[in-house]
Amino acid sequence: MELLKDLWGFLKDRKKYWLAPIIIVLVLLGILIVVGGSSSVAPFIYSLF
Repeated sequence: MELLKDLWGFLKDRKKYWLAPIIIVLVLLGILIVVGGSSSVAPFIYSLF
């Protein structure tokens, strides 16, 4: 959680709010890859791409 707090502080201080959606999408894709690679849902996730 500390990393997220620091990242938000950086974005807020430097007025780089346009980076927030990019970071959110990258985090969600990372979670999807981790969950999809080690579960029984993998064939359904791979069919999306």
